[in-house]
Amino acid sequence: MTASTTMPTSKPHVRIYIDDDPQPLIDRELPTALALDTRTLADGPHRLVIRAEDQSGAEGVEEIAFQVQNGPGILVSGLRPGSLRRGTVHLTVDAFSTDDPFDPRRAEARSSVPVWVWVLCLFVLAWAVWYGARMWDVPEQFAHTPTFGPPPATAPAR
Repeated sequence: MTASTTMPTSKPHVRIYIDDDPQPLIDRELPTALALDTRTLADGPHRLVIRAEDQSGAEGVEEIAFQVQNGPGILVSGLRPGSLRRGTVHLTVDAFSTDDPFDPRRAEARSSVPVWVWVLCLFVLAWAVWYGARMWDVPEQFAHTPTFGPPPATAPAR
């Protein structure tokens, strides 16, 4: 019986690509670290492709999709993705960035109150009315006490 030993052909290494760029960001031996500066990338979807090769030459591939947003956050009120609209559509657009000075008038996005808030308010109001109505029903054992009974008769003033 002959034992065959596999000789390593190369050291394990990794190549990392961004999007469809044929030039790797790094081509290093493992283990390694990478500091990816997203400020060099355009805002929007991107893909990180990691190709690692072990000593025997077998390659593994991992793809990670991610979003970059270095610019200001954009808020649009009045239109949702995939909605169907007709006629004139009135939109409110605002953009916020961490570098902008604080302005209290822009601190909160203006949008309509959601329906669930109105339903919750009506529920609380209905419960308050029911609770108030139940307080008018004085239990019989307390109906003739000084708290709930009729006021005491006073003598007429002379």
